Amino acid sequence: MKIVKFIICLLFGLMFANAGLDKFLHYMPMPEITPEQMKIFDAFNKLHWLMPLVGAVEIVGGLLFIFPKTRALGAIVILPVMVGIILHVFTIDKSTTGMSIAGVLFVINLWMIIDNKEKYKALVK
Repeated sequence: MKIVKFIICLLFGLMFANAGLDKFLHYMPMPEITPEQMKIFDAFNKLHWLMPLVGAVEIVGGLLFIFPKTRALGAIVILPVMVGIILHVFTIDKSTTGMSIAGVLFVINLWMIIDNKEKYKALVK
């Protein structure tokens, strides 16, 4: 089970690190965008600091998520981005594939938060 958990966390972390790097290097192809989604992307582009911030959080959180010693911190760092992804996919995108991928990633993130709950107890006291 330990190996399976490590592989899942490695893939999760690499997916987020890759997504973050793409926000800086723009190497992945863009999918077809609806006019409604284009309005959102235009709004994001007006906030010049937003996408670099999200990209940096994805890179740092993804890398932290890979290693067992820093996974608890990585899970918390990635959580706001993951919530944004879930909200976007379930309210605007609404594609079955997007919902499936986002749902699985969200469950993995919650699993790691719950799995590391002892490490968070000092923060809540």
